[in-house]
Amino acid sequence: MAIKRKASAVWQGGLKDGKGVVSTATGVLNNTPYNFSMRFEDEPGTNPEELIAAAHAGCFAMALSGQLDAADLKADSLTVNATVRMEKTDAGMTVTSSHLDLVAKIPGASEEAFSTAAANAKAGCPISRLLNCEITLDARLEA
Repeated sequence: MAIKRKASAVWQGGLKDGKGVVSTATGVLNNTPYNFSMRFEDEPGTNPEELIAAAHAGCFAMALSGQLDAADLKADSLTVNATVRMEKTDAGMTVTSSHLDLVAKIPGASEEAFSTAAANAKAGCPISRLLNCEITLDARLEA
C-alpha cells in the first residue's frame, strides 16, 4: 500500500532578495510565505526546517501512540517538541540533527514499558527513517 502526499513551492527572485510560498494539497498550507530572512535570520514566518520539525514531532507522537496500543497502554497526553538543527558542513547547509523532547502522561505505564515504546517509536516513525541525521530523544514519564 502506497500513500502519497503532495505539496508545492513557488520561488521568485534570488536567494537573499527572493520570496516563495508553500502549499499543501489539503489546503492546510495555502500560499504560506517564506524567504531567506525567515529561514536564516529572525523574521517571523515558516521555513522548511520548521516544517520538518513539526512533521517529526507529529509523526513521533502518532508512532508512540501505536507502540502504546500494542502494549495495552493509552496516553492521557503526549507532548512532543522537535528541534531540527541545521549547520554549514563541507557539503553546504545540512540538517544535522533532530531532537525530540517528550513529556508523557500514561496511566499504568512502567518506566520500562514507556522507555521501550518511546525508543521503538523514535526508530520506527516514518519521518525518523526519512531523516539522514542524528536523532536524539529525552523522554519523561509524568505521574
